[in-house]
Parts: sequence; C-alpha cells; structure tokens
Amino acid sequence: MAFAQYLECGFIQNTHGTRGVLRVQSWCDSPRVLLALPAVYIKEGELMRACRVLGGSSAGGDLVLLKLGGVEDMDAAEQMKNQTIYAKRTDLPLKDGEYFLADLPGLPVIDADHGTPYGTVIEVREVGGRRLLNIQTEHGERLYPMVAPLLSHVDVEHGVYVRPIPGLLDE
Repeated sequence: MAFAQYLECGFIQNTHGTRGVLRVQSWCDSPRVLLALPAVYIKEGELMRACRVLGGSSAGGDLVLLKLGGVEDMDAAEQMKNQTIYAKRTDLPLKDGEYFLADLPGLPVIDADHGTPYGTVIEVREVGGRRLLNIQTEHGERLYPMVAPLLSHVDVEHGVYVRPIPGLLDE
C-alpha cells in the first residue's frame, strides 16, 4: 500500500482567527502528540504533501489549534478545511507493548488461554468513548470491548488475544 507509512492523526474542522491557524480534532492519544510532530501530511491524489508543524496549543478535549508552515492567512487555512491529516509512523514512536489501532484489522482473534481462534478483526470502533473490536466470527460480526481483563494482549505479528465471557464471541 502506497500510504502504509502514514497514519490518520486528525481532521481539520475549521479555521481559527485570521493568521492561518487551523482548528483540528486530534485523533492521537493526546493533543500533545499531534503538537509534537515535526510535520503533518495532507493527501493530494496519489501523493502526500508535508506541512511543517510550527506550533499550536490544546483547545480543550481533543481539539488543537495548529499552525502549519505555508498556511499564512485565513484564505490558505480555508483551503485546508475538512481534510484528514496524517503523520508518518516513524514520527510516532511506540513504547514496548504499544501498538497502532490501524494495525489491528486483519489480525486473528485468539483465546489467550486455549489458543482457540474466534475470528478476524474487521475494524476498531469508538462508541460512547469506548473502543470496540468489530470481529468477523463464524457466527457473524461481533463487537468486543477492548478492556482488561477481556482483552489479554495484542501482538501485531500474531493476533489479538482475548478472554471472552461465554456468549460474547460464540453462539
């Protein structure tokens, strides 16, 4: 995939003021992660255009006021509205045991204690502030909460290991 080295990290909702500042909904674990990036990327057809992060601040919750290189006034900022912004994977270092949610679709879901396969992750959903795995099982799609102790651990090389309560993933 041509864009595999990039991850979605936010959405440009609107402009802020007259000097090219953007109002961005951050999809990172914290707005600080977005503000610490050296650059963000905008998808333009088959290419990614880099925009240096010059500064910004948290605007409360998951909102960030972001100043990007090359966006000098409100007209330039207006052109950026309603676009997803991306980060390079290499600019988002992971600690041991951490993983990107974008890497979960396609992974097998496996019983952590018995090795029984339950299905495959289709997607990760955010519902009511909770993360859920949408899993394709032999009984159809199932939503599975990403909470301990139901989620044992994730190994992006081998699968998502779970400890389901009866009836959650089986018939």
